Amino acid sequence: MSTTAAPTPPDAGHRQNRVSGGLLDPRQLLTSFPDALRKLDPRVMVHNPVMFVVEVGAVLTTVSAIKSPSVFAWVITGWLWLTSLFANLAEAVAEGRGKAQAETLRRARTTTTARRLTGWRPGADDATEQEVPGAALRLGDHVVVEAGQTVPGDGDVVEGIASVDESAITGESAPVIRESGGDRSAVTGGTKVLSDRIIVKITSKPGETFIDRMIALVEGAARQKTPNEIALNILLASLTIIFLIAVATLQPFAVFAGAEQTIVVLVSLVVALIPTTIGALLSAIGIAGMDRLVQRNVLAMSGRAVEAAGDVNTLLLDKTGTITLGNRQAAEFLPVDGVSIEELADASQLSSIADETPEGRSIVVLAKRQYALRARSEGELAQARFVPFTAQSRMSGVDLNDPQENLSLRKGAATAVMRWVRDNGGHPTAEVGGIVDGISASGGTPLVVGEATRHSDVPGARILGVIHLKDVVKEGMRERFDELRRMGIKTVMITGDNPLTARAIAEEAGVDDFLAEATPEDKMALIKREQAGGKLVAMTGDGTNDAPALAQADVGVAMNTGTSAAKEAGNMVDLDSNPTKLIEIVEIGKQLLITRGALTTFSIANDVAKYFAIIPAMFAMVYPGLDKLNIMRLHSPTSAIASAIVFNALIIIALIPLALRGVRYRPSSAAKLLSRNIWMYGLGGLVLPFVSIKLLDLFIQFIPGLR
Repeated sequence: MSTTAAPTPPDAGHRQNRVSGGLLDPRQLLTSFPDALRKLDPRVMVHNPVMFVVEVGAVLTTVSAIKSPSVFAWVITGWLWLTSLFANLAEAVAEGRGKAQAETLRRARTTTTARRLTGWRPGADDATEQEVPGAALRLGDHVVVEAGQTVPGDGDVVEGIASVDESAITGESAPVIRESGGDRSAVTGGTKVLSDRIIVKITSKPGETFIDRMIALVEGAARQKTPNEIALNILLASLTIIFLIAVATLQPFAVFAGAEQTIVVLVSLVVALIPTTIGALLSAIGIAGMDRLVQRNVLAMSGRAVEAAGDVNTLLLDKTGTITLGNRQAAEFLPVDGVSIEELADASQLSSIADETPEGRSIVVLAKRQYALRARSEGELAQARFVPFTAQSRMSGVDLNDPQENLSLRKGAATAVMRWVRDNGGHPTAEVGGIVDGISASGGTPLVVGEATRHSDVPGARILGVIHLKDVVKEGMRERFDELRRMGIKTVMITGDNPLTARAIAEEAGVDDFLAEATPEDKMALIKREQAGGKLVAMTGDGTNDAPALAQADVGVAMNTGTSAAKEAGNMVDLDSNPTKLIEIVEIGKQLLITRGALTTFSIANDVAKYFAIIPAMFAMVYPGLDKLNIMRLHSPTSAIASAIVFNALIIIALIPLALRGVRYRPSSAAKLLSRNIWMYGLGGLVLPFVSIKLLDLFIQFIPGLR
């Protein structure tokens, strides 16, 4: 008997593994505060040139305040240290969100109980069962998992078949079938078996499981700076050096003019001039970008991949499962002459009751939706004998044992059903062949429906008509592709279908181009052509034949259910194995870039107000004409400088939620995005500090020593 915990709702674990991307939780500040203090280590701070200068300035003002104590000196010193601390707090909070996710995953790993089988052999029932912690499992162990229990580790099903709920780990709400043999045998540790019983062979070593990979990624252990982030760091470092030199050379002029400044004032000027706001938030923005991907169950190998997604120009998407539903769906009933469409729909539904495939289910649904035919179950037809669909017969059907008339219905592949009709004394007409050929030529799949009657005197069989199965474009795909087009991204559908079918799906979905009858070499050639034109390319894939193209693409998103070759070739892994998520990945990448640009604009703009606060305060006494620059009419030099420095620290804390959540992204051109940045964050960066510094000055002027 297993001692695993009672089953939870399918999406409960999924919800637990999510960390809100909304406004800042005050508890996050408290839990991240110790990390922020540890980051004050100069060996850590030196990696951020802007904030390292602020910390050095805080040290200098501390020494000055000790030598020449004053309220002004200690207030400036205190707020400079707070500025450094708040910058570290932004990064620590961003990292803490990932650590919170990792802790949830650790609990899932350590509390799972496994039913390990010793001496298990295929077909034998003499294995010894032993309960052990999931963390104690080793490579090659066999475990048994039954309905309601949790799979204790990554592995392959070697016996049995079961429905598995993967929402707790991957977020996929629909249960999936996992069975021994084939390509549906892989199971993930932490998922829950909903039905039946399976034997799982553990295929992961301790420390190398899915959960371990998740933990490593969400904690940001492998995060690297991206080229754009490095370029921005160089810009910030350059501005810092320029303003350090400017302030250093300003003091001799001040001495000559008889307005020599203290070290406290000079440091305040440097901190006000350099872009401290974006310098403080830059790391948090990058970490939060990766965090948003993790919240959507995408593992990025580095921040470089996230940022590359934001610059993508061309998007390659597989047709089946990405643009269209994974299984073809019944689209219409096409009766032959002499048969009504209602009669064909009724026969199609009856003959599909025993067909458990997605295509069979879609036939039942279509008949019910279009012709109000109530879906019947096997239990309602007690005298009927149902014939399930098999790969061997390629048909499903039902034999109705009516006292007056024996009627048999079959639905399936055209050749199989027409052979059945002939075997029962019928002769398919040429009309049927024309319908079948027309559907096939358009890229659809024809399923033929036939019936056989056995009167005591007039036996016979005939074809009733054809069911048209077709690829169904997912709802909302055209709108999403329109959004990508507004972003300036070209979409290309890749498919193995013939050009005629590919063109029809491409036009219905609204993609810009398509590649039909695609081979691995064709995909590689397409990517190289796009890259040769200076474009960045993203694509999804799950097979070994996709590996070369995934490796060549700038953003290669491999499906978690794909082959090892595909996952090793890509620079991202989608744990939900949902190829449409590539669109979300691009949006998150663009959101990261836009957030960084918006806060950089805001940072540079709000420095202007600090110039108007500090420069007049320094020299207005010597050069009265500079008082005209005191447009905020600040009370005194000391209150003006103190107000600017206090604002400089508080604005960092105020912007942490925005850095973590990201600026809202709306598909638009680069010109519109630039205009939006200038008006919202540029103008806001000018107005907010003017108002805030003035309000702080009104308060500070009443503090003794700062008047």
